[in-house]
Amino acid sequence: MGVFLKLPSNDAHVPGAPSDWVRRWSHLAKPQGQMLDIACGQGRHMAWFASLGIEVTGIDRSSEAVQAAGCFGTCIQADIENGPWPLMQDGLQAAKPRPFDVVVVTNYLWRALFPVILQSVAPGGLLLYETFAVGNETIGKPSRSDFLLRPEELLRACDGWHIVAYENGFLPDPERFVQRIAAIAPTTDPVESRVPPRYPLSLK
Repeated sequence: MGVFLKLPSNDAHVPGAPSDWVRRWSHLAKPQGQMLDIACGQGRHMAWFASLGIEVTGIDRSSEAVQAAGCFGTCIQADIENGPWPLMQDGLQAAKPRPFDVVVVTNYLWRALFPVILQSVAPGGLLLYETFAVGNETIGKPSRSDFLLRPEELLRACDGWHIVAYENGFLPDPERFVQRIAAIAPTTDPVESRVPPRYPLSLK
């Protein structure tokens, strides 16, 4: 099964601080859009995006996590590693995942879901992905290669996307090796082919 880290909290309704990476790039999210948090845990990123006026949805297999995260938006309990994807578009002959303007994945890796995760990002939408990387086995858990991103693995997964930011390295406090990406899904908008969108690297 995949692995994800839940941050501790003293209050069931306070899920912990959002990832610095997610906070840093959340300004790229479509205003008043829809966000999906995969393996959402206690809902720390749902809470963050809800505070920005974005409609949030989460998925987690834990009933306790779903109950806590449900305070911030819609939360679905599902075993996405062993069961069907719970968010499919309605009325389509060829079933496809429902698209979201923002998809967030942190501290979770199940490689078989990569295609579904990418298909869940709407054209022009934002993917924020951050999880443990090779090297983490030298300092602690997770240590199994199944749960550690290989060098440039997120870049290869997002081939053809607009990569706004990518990092692969070591972080202290707590010590961990991570890989993370902020990427924009391809779009067929003819205007964008003539005038490239300006994705701000920071907010003033």
